[in-house]
Amino acid sequence: MNALFVSLIIAVVQGIAEWLPISSSAQVELFSKILSFQSSLVFDVVLQFGTLMAVFVYFSRDIIDIIESLLRGQFTSENGKLGVLLIIASIPALVFGLFLHRFFESSVDNLLLMSFGFAITGVVLLIGSLDLKTREKKLMEINYRDALLIGFAQAFSLFRGISRSGTTITSGLILGLSEKSAIKFSFLLSIPVIMGASVLEIGINSLPSNMFWAALVSFLVGIVSIHFSFTYILNNRKNLRWLALYVFLLAIGIWLYLII
Repeated sequence: MNALFVSLIIAVVQGIAEWLPISSSAQVELFSKILSFQSSLVFDVVLQFGTLMAVFVYFSRDIIDIIESLLRGQFTSENGKLGVLLIIASIPALVFGLFLHRFFESSVDNLLLMSFGFAITGVVLLIGSLDLKTREKKLMEINYRDALLIGFAQAFSLFRGISRSGTTITSGLILGLSEKSAIKFSFLLSIPVIMGASVLEIGINSLPSNMFWAALVSFLVGIVSIHFSFTYILNNRKNLRWLALYVFLLAIGIWLYLII
């Protein structure tokens, strides 16, 4: 099968999976193995960069308002506080990613670790689907400690198979955020982490044409995926159970494959 065509299929997988709590990086790795495609960490980051651009487009108004408030020093305003919370929540993953970068890179092809990551994600999603009967908080009601807790939860997603959005959305729900608020915070929180990984891996290097087209496809598919996830799928925490079932089945399938 043509390598460019396969890379575009993988880009579609990335565009869909990035905005569902099923670990997009693990999905890309899994589909790459199924399609006998020679993926790489740089290729994964390029795909994530495409979906990052989708966040910029979909939440462009929010992002502009946050940046304006921060630049004006309006840290106590609604958008300014949200910006500070996002910065605080980004710190754990950025620190862990910087110092453990080589370790995570070396474990990319480990199917056993990936399967355990899927299993952990399934448990996290089941927890997130529970109605904990806590007082519902608005996004501006969470404090810096809450943001840091969400950030540490996100740091665990550096392990292959553990979903970044799954850990952050569930953490937000446990802290009392509504589905919409938890999703919005999780999606905006992807910006500094993915951007940091992109700079670390890609830097100023030029990219092959197939990676450019793959990034474009992941961007276009990502726009649609964000809208459906934000509006129809993740707006009800009970839907997390179906996604938990999916990743549990993936974990079991990998275990059976490794045993047989």
